Amino acid sequence: MNIKAYLFLTIATLFWGGNAVAGKMAVGHVSPLLLTSLRWAVALAIILAVMLPQIRRDWPQVRAHWKLLMGLGVVGFTLFNVLLYTALNFTTAINVSIEQAGIPVVIFLFNFLLFRIKASPAQILGFTVTLVGIITTATHGNITAIGSLSLNFGDLLMLGAVLSYAVYTIMLRWKPPVHWQTLIAASAFGALVSALPMLAWEIASGRTLAPDATGWAVILYTAIFPSLASQVLYVRGVELIGANRAGLFINAIPIFGTLLSLLFLGEALQTFHIVALLLVLAGIAIAERGATKKLA
Repeated sequence: MNIKAYLFLTIATLFWGGNAVAGKMAVGHVSPLLLTSLRWAVALAIILAVMLPQIRRDWPQVRAHWKLLMGLGVVGFTLFNVLLYTALNFTTAINVSIEQAGIPVVIFLFNFLLFRIKASPAQILGFTVTLVGIITTATHGNITAIGSLSLNFGDLLMLGAVLSYAVYTIMLRWKPPVHWQTLIAASAFGALVSALPMLAWEIASGRTLAPDATGWAVILYTAIFPSLASQVLYVRGVELIGANRAGLFINAIPIFGTLLSLLFLGEALQTFHIVALLLVLAGIAIAERGATKKLA
C-alpha cells in the first residue's frame, strides 16, 4: 500500500511541477482567468466522455453531497490555480517555490487545531530537511540570500494559494463514498462553474488575453495532467496514507519544477539542483520511516 501511495504521489507532484513551469510559460500568451476556465472546460469534457457511466451510478451520492463536492473544486482546483497563475505575473519563481513549500506545514497545523492530530517528530524533521532542500533550490545554493527576499502582491496571492490547497487537502477527509471518477468529475464541474464569474470580471476589465499557440499548448497540458491525472493520484495517495503523510510529498513540486525548467525553459543544471533533490527525497524518507514505524 505504501509503495503504491509513493508512486501515485510522486507522479502527481511531477505533473504539478510541470504546472508551475506551464504557468510561467503562459505569461504573455493567455490571461490567468481565461487559462483557468479553459483548462477546466477541456478537463470536464474529457471527464464526461470517459467517466459518465460511473457518474450515473454515483448520482444519488452526488445529489446528496453536491455542495461539498463543488466546494472541493472551488477551493482546491479553481482558487489555488487562479492565485498561482496570477501570482506568477507579479513575483519571482524563487518566492513562489519557497511559499509553495508551506502547504504541508499548514496541513499539519490545521490537522492539529481541528482534530488534534499531531505531527510526529519524524514528520517535523522530514519537513525541515525538505524545506532546506527547497530553499537551496530557490536561492541557487546561497541559503543566506533568504533574508534578502521581500514580499509583494504576487507573494501575498501565493500565500493565499498555499492556504487554499491545505484547506482542500483537509476537506478530503469528508468526501462522500463515491468512486474517484465521480469525485474528480464533480470537483471539476465546481471548478469550472466558479471560474466563469471570475472570467467575466477579467473580460469586463479588459484584461483578457486570448491564447496563441503556446497558450493552447499550456491549456491542453494543464487540462490533462495537473487537472486530471495529478488530482486523481493525489486523492488516492491521501486515501492510502493520510493527509499529513501525503502532504509532505508536495515539497517535491518545486524540485520537479526546477528539473522540468531545465528541459523547457533552457536553464542549466547546477550542483545545488542535485543537492536539493537529494534533501527533498531524504526528508520524505525520514518522515515516512517514522510514520511506518509508528504504524508497525
